[in-house]
Amino acid sequence: MTILCVRFQLPPSDEADLPRLLGMLEEFTPVVQALPPDGALADVRGAERYFGRDALELASVIRVRSLALHGVDCVIGAGPGPMLARMALREAVPGVTCAVPDEPDAVAEFLADKPVVALPGVGAATARTLGDYGLDTLGRVAAAPLSTLQRLIGAKAGRELREKANGLDRGRVVPNAVSRSLATERPFGRDELDPDRHRRALLSAAEEIGARLRALEKVCRTLTLTVRYADRSATTRSRTLSEPTAHSPALTRAAYGMYEALGLQRARVRAIALRAEGLDPAEQASHQLTFDPVDEKVRRIEEVADRARAKFGPRAVMPGGLGGGRRGGRAA
Repeated sequence: MTILCVRFQLPPSDEADLPRLLGMLEEFTPVVQALPPDGALADVRGAERYFGRDALELASVIRVRSLALHGVDCVIGAGPGPMLARMALREAVPGVTCAVPDEPDAVAEFLADKPVVALPGVGAATARTLGDYGLDTLGRVAAAPLSTLQRLIGAKAGRELREKANGLDRGRVVPNAVSRSLATERPFGRDELDPDRHRRALLSAAEEIGARLRALEKVCRTLTLTVRYADRSATTRSRTLSEPTAHSPALTRAAYGMYEALGLQRARVRAIALRAEGLDPAEQASHQLTFDPVDEKVRRIEEVADRARAKFGPRAVMPGGLGGGRRGGRAA
Protein backbone atom coordinates (compact mmCIF):
# COMPACT_ATOMS: atom_id res chain seq x y z
CA MET A 1 0.00 0.00 0.00
CA THR A 2 1.68 3.17 -1.14
CA ILE A 3 -1.20 5.55 -1.90
CA LEU A 4 -3.38 7.24 0.70
CA CYS A 5 -6.70 8.88 -0.13
CA VAL A 6 -7.64 11.33 2.60
CA ARG A 7 -10.99 13.06 3.08
CA PHE A 8 -11.00 15.80 5.69
CA GLN A 9 -14.27 16.22 7.56
CA LEU A 10 -14.63 19.91 6.78
CA PRO A 11 -17.97 21.65 7.22
CA PRO A 12 -19.00 23.64 4.13
CA SER A 13 -18.08 26.93 5.78
CA ASP A 14 -14.47 25.74 6.31
CA GLU A 15 -13.70 24.66 2.73
CA ALA A 16 -11.10 27.43 2.57
CA ASP A 17 -9.00 25.45 5.09
CA LEU A 18 -8.19 22.73 2.55
CA PRO A 19 -4.93 24.29 1.26
CA ARG A 20 -3.59 24.44 4.82
CA LEU A 21 -4.40 20.76 5.34
CA LEU A 22 -2.75 19.89 2.04
CA GLY A 23 0.33 21.69 3.31
CA MET A 24 0.28 19.38 6.33
CA LEU A 25 0.26 16.36 4.01
CA GLU A 26 3.21 17.81 2.11
CA GLU A 27 5.25 17.55 5.29
CA PHE A 28 5.13 13.78 4.73
CA THR A 29 5.44 13.64 0.94
CA PRO A 30 5.72 16.19 -1.87
CA VAL A 31 3.56 13.99 -4.11
CA VAL A 32 0.11 15.32 -3.10
CA GLN A 33 -2.85 15.75 -5.43
CA ALA A 34 -5.73 17.90 -4.23
CA LEU A 35 -9.25 16.52 -4.64
CA PRO A 36 -11.41 19.57 -3.86
CA PRO A 37 -13.44 20.39 -1.93
CA ASP A 38 -12.18 18.27 0.98
CA GLY A 39 -9.79 15.52 -0.10
CA ALA A 40 -6.37 14.57 -1.42
CA LEU A 41 -4.28 11.71 -2.74
CA ALA A 42 -0.78 11.21 -1.32
CA ASP A 43 1.93 8.90 -2.65
CA VAL A 44 3.84 7.82 0.48
CA ARG A 45 6.38 5.44 -1.05
CA GLY A 46 9.25 7.78 -0.22
CA ALA A 47 7.77 8.59 3.19
CA GLU A 48 7.66 4.89 4.10
CA ARG A 49 11.41 4.62 3.55
CA TYR A 50 12.23 8.00 5.12
CA PHE A 51 10.16 7.63 8.29
CA GLY A 52 10.56 3.87 8.62
CA ARG A 53 6.79 3.41 8.87
CA ASP A 54 4.32 1.67 6.61
CA ALA A 55 1.34 3.39 5.00
CA LEU A 56 -1.09 2.44 7.78
CA GLU A 57 1.21 3.87 10.44
CA LEU A 58 1.64 7.06 8.42
CA ALA A 59 -2.14 7.31 8.05
CA SER A 60 -2.50 7.20 11.83
CA VAL A 61 0.10 9.95 12.28
CA ILE A 62 -1.60 12.10 9.63
CA ARG A 63 -4.95 11.77 11.37
CA VAL A 64 -3.47 12.69 14.77
CA ARG A 65 -1.68 15.72 13.34
CA SER A 66 -4.81 16.86 11.52
CA LEU A 67 -6.76 16.71 14.76
CA ALA A 68 -4.05 18.19 16.96
CA LEU A 69 -2.92 21.05 14.72
CA HIS A 70 -6.10 21.90 12.82
CA GLY A 71 -8.97 20.40 14.83
CA VAL A 72 -10.14 18.48 11.75
CA ASP A 73 -10.76 14.73 11.72
CA CYS A 74 -10.30 12.71 8.55
CA VAL A 75 -11.01 9.33 7.02
CA ILE A 76 -8.33 7.54 5.03
CA GLY A 77 -8.25 4.76 2.46
CA ALA A 78 -5.04 3.04 1.39
CA GLY A 79 -4.17 0.95 -1.63
CA PRO A 80 -1.46 0.11 -4.15
CA GLY A 81 -2.83 2.71 -6.58
CA PRO A 82 -5.02 5.83 -6.65
CA MET A 83 -8.13 3.97 -7.86
CA LEU A 84 -8.00 1.37 -5.11
CA ALA A 85 -7.18 3.97 -2.46
CA ARG A 86 -10.24 6.02 -3.48
CA MET A 87 -12.44 2.94 -3.39
CA ALA A 88 -11.06 1.98 0.03
CA LEU A 89 -11.88 5.46 1.31
CA ARG A 90 -15.59 4.78 0.80
CA GLU A 91 -15.42 2.01 3.40
CA ALA A 92 -13.22 3.86 5.87
CA VAL A 93 -14.46 5.41 9.11
CA PRO A 94 -12.76 7.95 11.39
CA GLY A 95 -10.01 6.26 13.34
CA VAL A 96 -9.89 3.14 11.15
CA THR A 97 -8.01 3.20 7.83
CA CYS A 98 -9.47 0.89 5.21
CA ALA A 99 -6.58 -0.74 3.33
CA VAL A 100 -6.41 -2.88 0.20
CA PRO A 101 -3.27 -5.10 0.36
CA ASP A 102 -0.92 -5.13 -2.61
CA GLU A 103 -1.66 -8.75 -3.44
CA PRO A 104 -3.62 -9.92 -6.51
CA ASP A 105 -5.89 -12.27 -4.55
CA ALA A 106 -6.69 -9.61 -1.95
CA VAL A 107 -7.43 -7.03 -4.63
CA ALA A 108 -9.71 -9.45 -6.49
CA GLU A 109 -11.58 -10.27 -3.28
CA PHE A 110 -12.00 -6.57 -2.44
CA LEU A 111 -13.42 -5.78 -5.88
CA ALA A 112 -15.48 -8.89 -6.60
CA ASP A 113 -18.81 -7.93 -5.01
CA LYS A 114 -18.60 -4.17 -5.65
CA PRO A 115 -21.20 -2.69 -8.04
CA VAL A 116 -19.82 -1.40 -11.33
CA VAL A 117 -20.53 2.23 -10.36
CA ALA A 118 -18.07 1.86 -7.47
CA LEU A 119 -15.26 2.28 -9.98
CA PRO A 120 -14.17 5.94 -10.27
CA GLY A 121 -15.19 7.28 -13.67
CA VAL A 122 -17.99 4.79 -14.34
CA GLY A 123 -21.32 6.57 -14.67
CA ALA A 124 -24.90 5.43 -14.25
CA ALA A 125 -25.50 5.04 -18.01
CA THR A 126 -22.57 2.64 -18.43
CA ALA A 127 -23.65 0.71 -15.34
CA ARG A 128 -27.20 0.35 -16.71
CA THR A 129 -25.90 -0.91 -20.06
CA LEU A 130 -23.76 -3.55 -18.39
CA GLY A 131 -26.49 -4.43 -15.89
CA ASP A 132 -28.89 -5.23 -18.73
CA TYR A 133 -26.53 -8.09 -19.62
CA GLY A 134 -26.02 -9.29 -16.06
CA LEU A 135 -22.67 -7.56 -15.60
CA ASP A 136 -23.66 -5.75 -12.44
CA THR A 137 -20.59 -6.46 -10.25
CA LEU A 138 -16.90 -5.95 -10.83
CA GLY A 139 -16.30 -9.67 -10.36
CA ARG A 140 -18.59 -10.46 -13.28
CA VAL A 141 -17.06 -7.73 -15.40
CA ALA A 142 -13.58 -9.06 -14.66
CA ALA A 143 -14.63 -12.53 -15.81
CA ALA A 144 -16.41 -11.33 -18.97
CA PRO A 145 -14.69 -11.69 -22.36
CA LEU A 146 -13.00 -8.49 -23.49
CA SER A 147 -14.83 -8.64 -26.82
CA THR A 148 -18.19 -8.59 -25.01
CA LEU A 149 -17.31 -5.49 -23.03
CA GLN A 150 -15.98 -3.72 -26.10
CA ARG A 151 -19.13 -4.51 -28.04
CA LEU A 152 -21.29 -3.07 -25.24
CA ILE A 153 -19.42 0.14 -24.35
CA GLY A 154 -16.73 0.61 -26.99
CA ALA A 155 -13.20 -0.63 -27.64
CA LYS A 156 -11.20 1.73 -25.43
CA ALA A 157 -13.77 2.00 -22.62
CA GLY A 158 -14.24 -1.77 -22.56
CA ARG A 159 -10.52 -2.44 -22.30
CA GLU A 160 -10.03 0.12 -19.52
CA LEU A 161 -13.05 -1.16 -17.59
CA ARG A 162 -11.84 -4.75 -17.72
CA GLU A 163 -8.37 -3.73 -16.53
CA LYS A 164 -9.79 -1.80 -13.60
CA ALA A 165 -12.20 -4.58 -12.69
CA ASN A 166 -9.19 -6.90 -12.51
CA GLY A 167 -7.41 -4.50 -10.18
CA LEU A 168 -4.98 -3.07 -12.73
CA ASP A 169 -4.55 0.53 -11.63
CA ARG A 170 -2.59 2.61 -14.15
CA GLY A 171 -3.32 5.88 -12.41
CA ARG A 172 -0.76 7.96 -10.58
CA VAL A 173 -0.78 10.82 -8.14
CA VAL A 174 -0.25 14.07 -10.04
CA PRO A 175 0.99 16.81 -7.70
CA ASN A 176 -1.09 19.96 -7.87
CA ALA A 177 0.16 21.48 -4.68
CA VAL A 178 -1.42 24.07 -2.46
CA SER A 179 -0.14 26.80 -4.73
CA ARG A 180 -2.61 25.75 -7.43
CA SER A 181 -5.25 27.68 -5.51
CA LEU A 182 -5.54 30.25 -2.77
CA ALA A 183 -8.68 30.93 -0.78
CA THR A 184 -9.92 33.29 1.86
CA GLU A 185 -13.28 33.71 3.58
CA ARG A 186 -15.02 36.63 5.22
CA PRO A 187 -17.62 35.46 7.75
CA PHE A 188 -20.05 37.99 9.22
CA GLY A 189 -20.70 38.24 12.93
CA ARG A 190 -24.42 37.99 12.17
CA ASP A 191 -26.40 37.27 9.02
CA GLU A 192 -25.76 40.32 6.88
CA LEU A 193 -28.37 42.00 4.66
CA ASP A 194 -26.45 45.14 3.70
CA PRO A 195 -25.02 44.98 0.12
CA ASP A 196 -22.45 47.61 1.05
CA ARG A 197 -21.04 45.32 3.72
CA HIS A 198 -21.05 42.47 1.24
CA ARG A 199 -18.99 44.58 -1.16
CA ARG A 200 -16.66 45.63 1.64
CA ALA A 201 -16.03 41.96 2.43
CA LEU A 202 -15.34 41.28 -1.25
CA LEU A 203 -12.90 44.18 -1.40
CA SER A 204 -11.08 42.89 1.68
CA ALA A 205 -10.92 39.34 0.31
CA ALA A 206 -9.72 40.44 -3.14
CA GLU A 207 -7.03 42.65 -1.61
CA GLU A 208 -5.77 39.72 0.47
CA ILE A 209 -5.79 37.29 -2.45
CA GLY A 210 -3.90 39.79 -4.60
CA ALA A 211 -1.26 40.44 -1.93
CA ARG A 212 -0.72 36.73 -1.34
CA LEU A 213 -0.41 36.03 -5.06
CA ARG A 214 2.18 38.77 -5.47
CA ALA A 215 4.12 37.52 -2.45
CA LEU A 216 4.27 34.07 -4.06
CA GLU A 217 5.06 35.62 -7.48
CA LYS A 218 1.98 33.93 -8.93
CA VAL A 219 -0.94 35.00 -11.07
CA CYS A 220 -4.38 33.38 -11.28
CA ARG A 221 -6.50 32.64 -14.32
CA THR A 222 -9.83 32.02 -12.57
CA LEU A 223 -11.61 33.59 -9.62
CA THR A 224 -14.39 31.77 -7.78
CA LEU A 225 -16.93 33.43 -5.51
CA THR A 226 -18.92 31.50 -2.90
CA VAL A 227 -21.75 33.19 -0.99
CA ARG A 228 -23.09 31.28 2.01
CA TYR A 229 -26.56 32.06 3.35
CA ALA A 230 -28.30 31.86 6.69
CA ASP A 231 -30.14 28.65 5.73
CA ARG A 232 -26.73 26.94 5.13
CA SER A 233 -27.19 26.93 1.36
CA ALA A 234 -24.57 28.49 -0.89
CA THR A 235 -24.12 29.91 -4.38
CA THR A 236 -20.84 29.53 -6.27
CA ARG A 237 -19.80 31.36 -9.40
CA SER A 238 -16.50 31.29 -11.32
CA ARG A 239 -15.07 33.72 -13.82
CA THR A 240 -12.10 33.27 -16.13
CA LEU A 241 -10.14 36.51 -16.13
CA SER A 242 -9.33 38.31 -19.37
CA GLU A 243 -5.66 37.77 -18.54
CA PRO A 244 -3.86 36.00 -15.67
CA THR A 245 -3.28 38.55 -12.93
CA ALA A 246 -2.38 39.25 -9.31
CA HIS A 247 -3.51 42.88 -9.60
CA SER A 248 -5.90 43.59 -6.73
CA PRO A 249 -8.15 46.07 -8.62
CA ALA A 250 -8.65 43.52 -11.42
CA LEU A 251 -9.53 40.82 -8.89
CA THR A 252 -11.89 43.21 -7.11
CA ARG A 253 -13.68 44.11 -10.36
CA ALA A 254 -14.15 40.41 -11.17
CA ALA A 255 -15.46 39.70 -7.66
CA TYR A 256 -17.89 42.64 -7.83
CA GLY A 257 -19.07 41.53 -11.25
CA MET A 258 -19.89 38.00 -10.06
CA TYR A 259 -21.62 39.34 -6.95
CA GLU A 260 -23.78 41.79 -8.90
CA ALA A 261 -24.73 39.09 -11.41
CA LEU A 262 -26.28 37.09 -8.56
CA GLY A 263 -28.94 39.78 -8.16
CA LEU A 264 -29.31 39.18 -4.44
CA GLN A 265 -32.44 40.76 -3.00
CA ARG A 266 -32.30 41.18 0.78
CA ALA A 267 -30.29 37.96 1.06
CA ARG A 268 -29.15 37.03 4.55
CA VAL A 269 -25.48 36.32 3.91
CA ARG A 270 -23.44 34.44 6.49
CA ALA A 271 -20.06 34.45 4.74
CA ILE A 272 -18.35 35.35 1.49
CA ALA A 273 -15.34 33.43 0.15
CA LEU A 274 -13.01 33.97 -2.78
CA ARG A 275 -10.73 31.39 -4.36
CA ALA A 276 -7.99 32.11 -6.91
CA GLU A 277 -7.43 29.10 -9.16
CA GLY A 278 -5.24 28.14 -12.09
CA LEU A 279 -2.12 29.64 -10.56
CA ASP A 280 0.97 30.11 -12.73
CA PRO A 281 4.34 31.80 -12.22
CA ALA A 282 4.02 35.55 -12.71
CA GLU A 283 7.12 35.58 -14.90
CA GLN A 284 5.33 33.43 -17.47
CA ALA A 285 2.21 35.60 -17.61
CA SER A 286 1.53 38.07 -20.39
CA HIS A 287 0.21 41.55 -19.65
CA GLN A 288 -1.72 43.70 -22.10
CA LEU A 289 0.18 46.95 -22.49
CA THR A 290 -1.84 50.10 -22.00
CA PHE A 291 -1.34 53.78 -22.66
CA ASP A 292 -3.38 54.60 -19.55
CA PRO A 293 -0.99 56.31 -17.09
CA VAL A 294 -3.49 55.81 -14.27
CA ASP A 295 -3.27 52.02 -14.52
CA GLU A 296 0.54 52.12 -14.47
CA LYS A 297 0.47 54.47 -11.49
CA VAL A 298 -1.88 52.15 -9.59
CA ARG A 299 0.45 49.22 -10.20
CA ARG A 300 3.46 51.17 -8.90
CA ILE A 301 1.50 52.20 -5.81
CA GLU A 302 0.56 48.55 -5.30
CA GLU A 303 4.25 47.55 -5.30
CA VAL A 304 5.05 50.21 -2.69
CA ALA A 305 2.09 49.11 -0.56
CA ASP A 306 3.26 45.48 -0.69
CA ARG A 307 6.68 46.48 0.60
CA ALA A 308 5.08 48.48 3.41
CA ARG A 309 2.85 45.55 4.40
CA ALA A 310 5.82 43.16 4.38
CA LYS A 311 7.68 45.46 6.78
CA PHE A 312 4.91 46.79 9.03
CA GLY A 313 2.12 44.21 8.78
CA PRO A 314 -0.91 43.50 6.58
CA ARG A 315 -2.91 46.48 7.90
CA ALA A 316 -0.16 49.04 7.26
CA VAL A 317 -1.72 50.03 3.93
CA MET A 318 -5.37 49.42 3.07
CA PRO A 319 -7.89 50.71 0.52
CA GLY A 320 -9.87 53.67 1.76
CA GLY A 321 -13.03 51.58 1.72
CA LEU A 322 -11.58 49.37 4.46
CA GLY A 323 -10.02 52.05 6.63
CA GLY A 324 -13.04 52.83 8.77
CA GLY A 325 -13.66 49.48 10.42
CA ARG A 326 -12.29 46.14 11.43
CA ARG A 327 -11.60 43.49 8.81
CA GLY A 328 -12.65 40.03 9.84
CA GLY A 329 -11.90 36.81 8.05
CA ARG A 330 -10.15 33.53 7.81
CA ALA A 331 -7.56 32.61 5.22
CA ALA A 332 -6.30 29.33 3.85
